[in-house]
Amino acid sequence: MKKILVPICFFLATIAYSQDDLLNSLDSAQVQKNFSTATFKALQLVTLQTTKMPAKKEFYFVVSHRFGTVKDGFDSFFGLDNATTKLGGIYGVTDWLSVSLSRHTLNKLYETGVKYRMMRQSDSFPLDIVSYSVADINTFLEKDQYPGLEFKHRMTYVQQLLISRKVSEKLSLELVPSFVHRNLYNPDLERDNQFSFGGGGRYKITKRLSVNLEYMHNFNKPNFYENPLSVGLDVETGGHVFQLIFTNSQAMSESGYLTNAAGNWGKGDFFFGFNLYRVF
Repeated sequence: MKKILVPICFFLATIAYSQDDLLNSLDSAQVQKNFSTATFKALQLVTLQTTKMPAKKEFYFVVSHRFGTVKDGFDSFFGLDNATTKLGGIYGVTDWLSVSLSRHTLNKLYETGVKYRMMRQSDSFPLDIVSYSVADINTFLEKDQYPGLEFKHRMTYVQQLLISRKVSEKLSLELVPSFVHRNLYNPDLERDNQFSFGGGGRYKITKRLSVNLEYMHNFNKPNFYENPLSVGLDVETGGHVFQLIFTNSQAMSESGYLTNAAGNWGKGDFFFGFNLYRVF
């Protein structure tokens, strides 16, 4: 009997251990996959970046417009005569790293960016955290106006930390501390280093429609500039996201948006525009 019971007990113990090991593996896999999804539908909230990342080998083609101020009415056809354009591309190197390049008609600006996911919201961690680094090259500057101008003087750098949380299926919120450094600046009008803090949120109205809001407070801006305040509408249609935008900052680069908001909402001085993302 002992010769029979010992193998049976060993067999049963092995099965029990294997089941525990399998359950532990399944639990581990479930934790690994149980990340928060669709916190934001677009890579931008309005002008600010979101914590959304392109998937590996995914390419986004970006077309953005900001028209002139609407306050001039029919004289400028409510700003349509004074449009600025941004064309760019964003490529997902991995699921946690993307690179971007764009060209802006305002100041003939070239902008490069690197987006890096640091943490992801899950059952074990409450937030998405993404680092966003930008370098701008201002090709509008002329040596005739700036004697001794060198390439380094054309450079502006931006560093942002994007911190978001999907609060519910309809509501997502984001905080964005930002630091801007200009190599060329007028000390009588502005500072070379400017710090901003703010953020915004997205509220889902329907399956394919959401309203977005963002505000940034610039602690070092000159008095003649405003703090950027923007509202947008996301429209998801098939392979692209279309964003309608109203903002008091015409610039579409992070450095311009955060430091040169010239419009005043209280005086009807704001800009209409859109972002269009096409995924390949």
